[in-house]
Amino acid sequence: MECQRLSLPPLSAPGEVVTFYSYKGGTGRTMALSNIAVLLARRENASVPVLMLDWDMEAPGLHHYFEQHEERPGVLEFFEACRQQLERCSLEGAGGQGAGREDAALAQRVLDAIDWQQYVVRVDQGSPLYLMRAGRFDASYGERLAQMRWDQLFDSCPALFRCFADTLARHFRYVLVDSRTGRTDSAGICTTLLPKKLVVVFTPNRQSLEGVDALVTRAIEYRRSHEDEQRPLLVYPLPSRIEMGDGAQRAEWRRGDAHKGIAGFQPMFERLLRASYGLPHIALDSYFDEVQLQQTKTFAYGEQLAVRIDQGGDRFSLTRTFEAFLHWLTGGYFPWQSSREIALLAAIGEARQALQLEPGRAVALPLARDLARLGELYRKDGRSTQALDAFRQSVEIRVRLLGEEHPDSLAGKSGMARLLRQLGKLDEARFLEEDVVDVRERLLGAEHPDTLAAKACLAQTLVQQGELAAGLRLQDAVLATYARMLGGEHPMTLGAMDNRAATLLHMGRLAQAQQVLAKVVAARERLFGAEHGDTLRSKLALAQALGRDGDLEGARRLLDVVLQAQERRLGGDHAATLATRDLLADIVARQGDWAGARQLHEDQVAARERTRGLDHPETLMSQRKLAEALLRRGELDAARSVQEQVLEVHARLLGEDHLDTLHSKKQLAGTLQQQGESEAARLLEDAVLSGSDRLLNAPASGGKAQPHAESVLDGARHLQETILAGRAGGHEAAEPETLASMIGMLQGMIEREQYLQAGELAEHLKACLLRPGVPGKLRKRGMAQLKRMYKLQGDLDGLLALQEDEVQALEGALSEARIEPR
Repeated sequence: MECQRLSLPPLSAPGEVVTFYSYKGGTGRTMALSNIAVLLARRENASVPVLMLDWDMEAPGLHHYFEQHEERPGVLEFFEACRQQLERCSLEGAGGQGAGREDAALAQRVLDAIDWQQYVVRVDQGSPLYLMRAGRFDASYGERLAQMRWDQLFDSCPALFRCFADTLARHFRYVLVDSRTGRTDSAGICTTLLPKKLVVVFTPNRQSLEGVDALVTRAIEYRRSHEDEQRPLLVYPLPSRIEMGDGAQRAEWRRGDAHKGIAGFQPMFERLLRASYGLPHIALDSYFDEVQLQQTKTFAYGEQLAVRIDQGGDRFSLTRTFEAFLHWLTGGYFPWQSSREIALLAAIGEARQALQLEPGRAVALPLARDLARLGELYRKDGRSTQALDAFRQSVEIRVRLLGEEHPDSLAGKSGMARLLRQLGKLDEARFLEEDVVDVRERLLGAEHPDTLAAKACLAQTLVQQGELAAGLRLQDAVLATYARMLGGEHPMTLGAMDNRAATLLHMGRLAQAQQVLAKVVAARERLFGAEHGDTLRSKLALAQALGRDGDLEGARRLLDVVLQAQERRLGGDHAATLATRDLLADIVARQGDWAGARQLHEDQVAARERTRGLDHPETLMSQRKLAEALLRRGELDAARSVQEQVLEVHARLLGEDHLDTLHSKKQLAGTLQQQGESEAARLLEDAVLSGSDRLLNAPASGGKAQPHAESVLDGARHLQETILAGRAGGHEAAEPETLASMIGMLQGMIEREQYLQAGELAEHLKACLLRPGVPGKLRKRGMAQLKRMYKLQGDLDGLLALQEDEVQALEGALSEARIEPR
């Protein structure tokens, strides 16, 4: 192989450095890097320059994959030269650690003095694939490696490694670094200083996962906290050595199993990435559905490159998995973006580029279609802002090219209206829907299926706006047309009946709603079968109507039937099954069957731990409900254990003063009180009161409270009211500090004109103030606030009753003191 010095021209735009790291050896990290490097170098007609760096100097192996056995200098010799150059600079008076710019200038001076290209060798004559091996493996290699103090090299010039990475990125589209394992200085350089992206290769075992968790947290925190390293670091997990023949174990280690003490790598990375990047919720389902490197006998031995041997690319091949991984890694996408989203974004990006070269309908209309599809995907994912933006762009393109009344333009408006309705922007939704109805009725006729569908959507918006009668009239008209044209048991007719039943439920006309739903259930059983999805959904709606009407036994029987069918057809962990089990557990609890509720909630906790992970909000909510069932059964120790788990997760993920954490503390305090641990319960309640105070007194962002922020404040106030009212509700006199807090809270509510909440608190406060033993000044201050509230509300009866109670309390106090009033 050629050994002469290379001459690599700079790129028009800098490339990126990607480090491959594993905490333990034996994960297939070097194998994965080699295969990915080959695939990248093949791109764009094999014109993408790729460099591999073997920084695993204690156990080098990259050169074996490319038959590079000729001794030549590599990473170790390069940094030995850097160390010598730094020593020269120090003797010349130009060394030493300086400010950021001076340090970077020193690093660049050192790098400019060394011809880095002589340390690089080309390893493929069919593509621009290059290697900088670990070093020259002569007799002195081990000793020289031991003498290389990476920490001292960093201290003498902190910018050296960052500038080295920048230099290579100017000549290579991708620089792939094979990092040392474990927690070493060289691994720290590779994971924190060099890369833009960090690929974490791991096998599903506790040692590997715990080590990866700590390393990633440390790397991201370093980037965030060091002024000179304010660069993004994107993390991509890469599970390896996955045994495809054992589906049960694969699911356990991916999703987790609390009973076996397995956390699951997907929940771990979801928690890790969520915390690291400050995101409220992420899901890696789509990513890990595609990205798992399977264990194969063919490539278990030797240093074979799967992408050169297995080029078929079917779904069982390693090549297919590597290519799927590259969609995320090189496309600039995050692991929590789904493969469907990536495909749509790629198509949209290509269409936008094509439009710049050759504008026209042939490109613009498919672009509008993909934008609408992307909007619908975002809508289902709950990403409302992005969904609305995609829908608006789609509609604008279609209206501009096709006109306001084209069917595609109307379909786009309908989709956008649906999202606006979900967002509560009912006036905007209604405006669009009325326009669609008007155009379709004029162009297609009042009884065209598209017109009827538009009227059905408008009816839903009217109902949400509170115009129940108008919405019901429109639904009745749609239903009558369907029944006349299609028959009483056509699927469209049954769908209209479903919508009508929902409105009747909204209006409180439960008996009528039940009659309609019973007909729909019977018809769908005949048409589709007892366990068809539509049939089961109608049964769920009927069960909820029965529950609202007080027929708990009927609701329970129906929900049992639905749950059993879903467990058979969908599985116990399917989202629909989980939702039904929640509904059934609530009905069972309302019946007072806490043993049945406990079993259902235990099943729910186990299922959500498997599917969502131990730390997911839905898992925590199921645990809270389980704790409630345990409390009702008198199993205080078990309830306390569950509540302590929930509190630990909330405090760790959300912080001590988050509203959910405060609720968890209050619930645990109640259990401690029942167990007779009054002092521990009071300490927890004090923590809730302090945390609520901090929430209430925190400055509003932008000076204006947002709706969500206002709900948090209301929740904090309610927590304080509940605790203080509970303390004041005892038989003995409330403590002065409790009364002072209640008086201050009442004063705040009066000033905010929250008279409903103030009235509830006033009843508790009045009872406390009128008890014997209350300090005179405190009673006077509290009574003044109560009288103020009654006056501002114009409640003269309440004011007179308060004055009478005050006189009676005074007379009672005098009587106890045996002082007869005059």
